[in-house]
Amino acid sequence: MGLYSRFILPPLLSMAMGAKPITYQRKKVVPEASGTVLEIGAGAGHNFPFYDARRVSKVIALEPAAEMVARAKKRLKETAVPVEFIGLEAERIPLPDASVDTVLVTYTLCTIPDVATALSGMVRVLKPGGAFLFCEHGAAPDEKVARWQRRVEPVWKRIAGGCHLCRPVPDLIKGAGLSIDRMETMYLPGTPRFAGFNYWGRASRA
Repeated sequence: MGLYSRFILPPLLSMAMGAKPITYQRKKVVPEASGTVLEIGAGAGHNFPFYDARRVSKVIALEPAAEMVARAKKRLKETAVPVEFIGLEAERIPLPDASVDTVLVTYTLCTIPDVATALSGMVRVLKPGGAFLFCEHGAAPDEKVARWQRRVEPVWKRIAGGCHLCRPVPDLIKGAGLSIDRMETMYLPGTPRFAGFNYWGRASRA
């Protein structure tokens, strides 16, 4: 791991993921979680304050970057929900089949190298009827913006920790065998349009 990834990228990501428009989106999605929650790519723990302790019994926070886990642990005081950290990639979820009530992904699917394998694992551990909650940025519907996404993405991935701009979030979710129950979209205010088209909602496992 290079110096950029160890010392420069973590604070940059933490600052970006704590921006007001993104925080506002988290507030819409995270309180819906219930039971045992698997949070994929917990990062610096920005979701922790928004879990409803009356609904959530435990959060299993999957995060491979030790630097981000260290930041997340500082936010544990902001939640009354027990949090267990697992330092593995999303492609390697070490949980039994049908063992969690909720899977939560927020601004994470963009950075997972093998996103299809990761989503397959998320579906595997989700109980039938369980909730897959998502809040992600991805491919924009406007061709002018989409062209910019394709142009910028190769450089963007290098400076933003492997973040893809053009991933078709709904197609990825449905391709994993989930049914989208509810979804909303918009460009986040105060963010570059090429990186700011947001999808959020709920899907479920049949």
